[in-house]
Amino acid sequence: MSDEKTTDDYALKASVQQHVAAPELPYLPPKPKHYSPKIGLIACGGITQAHLSAYSAQGYNVVALCDVDIEKAEKRRAEFYPEARVTTDFADILRDPEIEVVDIASHPRERLPLVEAALTAKKHVLSQKPFVLSLDDGERLCDLAEAKGVKLAVNQNGRWAPHFSYIREAVQAGLIGDVISAHVGVHWDHTWVKGTAFESIYDLVFYDFAIHWFDFVSTLIPGKARSVYATRAHAAGQTIGPPMLAQALVQLDGGQASLIFDAHVKHGSLDRTFVAGTDGTLTSTGPDLGTQTVTLTTAAGVATPELTGTWFNDGFKGTMGELLCAIEENREPRNSARSNLASLALCFAAIASANENAPKIVGEVRQLPAGSAPGV
Repeated sequence: MSDEKTTDDYALKASVQQHVAAPELPYLPPKPKHYSPKIGLIACGGITQAHLSAYSAQGYNVVALCDVDIEKAEKRRAEFYPEARVTTDFADILRDPEIEVVDIASHPRERLPLVEAALTAKKHVLSQKPFVLSLDDGERLCDLAEAKGVKLAVNQNGRWAPHFSYIREAVQAGLIGDVISAHVGVHWDHTWVKGTAFESIYDLVFYDFAIHWFDFVSTLIPGKARSVYATRAHAAGQTIGPPMLAQALVQLDGGQASLIFDAHVKHGSLDRTFVAGTDGTLTSTGPDLGTQTVTLTTAAGVATPELTGTWFNDGFKGTMGELLCAIEENREPRNSARSNLASLALCFAAIASANENAPKIVGEVRQLPAGSAPGV
């Protein structure tokens, strides 16, 4: 018997596989069958253009807009919901018995008491991300929602980006078996934040941007993230304040994950996701977050689904739609605040690891490390 190896044995040449039909999976944003509650929006900053554009397209009934700057609320009313009333007092919305659902889109420090007040008023709440600055605060809000008999969800809109959503549904359907690895690499130019309030966030990449990828990994392998080792650095030649380079290695039960973020790539941006399982792999790649090609490879062959939609605004259709479906069906939303705490635990651990140059156990870092996101 010969023990000689060929080049194929060393993975220098990929095997040829046949193309097969892609499985149909429920990756599109969900929408309730009959439930059409009155919705109030609290805080009308820049991101709420995406919120309201998505809600308007879905036919959701937004009846009130609130912001301490009345001009912001009036602008959103003129753009999307001309019949909605505007106010500078969030209590006006919470006192209205006809408003059942509240979308709270302020910054985290301001949002905590708003979410608490809304839950106390027995309103269902969609909270902007990142959800909270402390896991203890998050757990307390989740307990309050349960005590009041209302739903609390988080606007992790990346969950319904078509490529993320299809990959997640494929994993949850068991199409690639048990996940053994997940690797993401995002290479783009994020220096547009120079001169804006975002530049004051030291951990801009990990906290404000990578939170979507921490959430993605957490939803693929719920409960399996054990520890994380992370680093960050300033890119050569950068003039913007926050570190534009960040990476994290995650130890999983029976697997591993890596997240790499190069936010100072001036030319040739690339976004790539690779998920391996015991029975197959899933790959998504493209020049940006809005243009992605997904490939599913198993023993049956290679499948390339033709996905429709884009992150903006299918992501925002998905977060509100899932909350409304959960209310209609009397179940926990898939983007529930309690499930989102696992994503925050991973994010907080990564930032603490980068601070201390040491691995951190996921869940032991109970709050966003000081100085990571001042003012939010």
